[in-house]
Amino acid sequence: MIFDNNINIAMRYSLFLFCLLSSTNSLAKSPVWLLVDTYKKQIEVKEDGLTLHTFNSISLGRKGAGFKQSEGDNITPLGDYKIVTVINTGSRFRRFFGLNYPLRKDAEVAANLGRISFDDYLAIMRAHSTGEMPPSDTSIGGQIGIHGVGRGNPKVQGVFDWTHGCIALSNQQIDKLAGWVYLGMPVRIK
Repeated sequence: MIFDNNINIAMRYSLFLFCLLSSTNSLAKSPVWLLVDTYKKQIEVKEDGLTLHTFNSISLGRKGAGFKQSEGDNITPLGDYKIVTVINTGSRFRRFFGLNYPLRKDAEVAANLGRISFDDYLAIMRAHSTGEMPPSDTSIGGQIGIHGVGRGNPKVQGVFDWTHGCIALSNQQIDKLAGWVYLGMPVRIK
């Protein structure tokens, strides 16, 4: 009888934990993230496989998107990044959401090819381990982000690619995007 009672209590406790954990998992949402489609020239705000909003007519680096190899190559880098800096005022581009480019793998390739110094390599690695924006003064470039037109000519936005490697939106679009942006937000550029 005591044995049966202990099994009954254990089953109830297990069922309670199962229900609690199941409900907690179902309440948890996936974080909002950004998909930058360089072919369609749009940014999608995503959550749980759904598109919450689409920003069309984005501008990229003057030479399009691809494998960024050097500072000043005007290429928007492809890959999976995170937002590590948010400048809502004081940016000449109205708002600037800095990405963690160059990635660790970019620094490793560049160091192995002799394109960056060992000190630059260490600085990039240190920035990634602390969640900061990697240095922008290396030969593989940096300070890549998503920004508005700011004080520039709004008529060029979306008409042609004009940045040095960043992703640009109109000032109205960047203001709306700011409502979703947070530090650590995943950004996939494809």
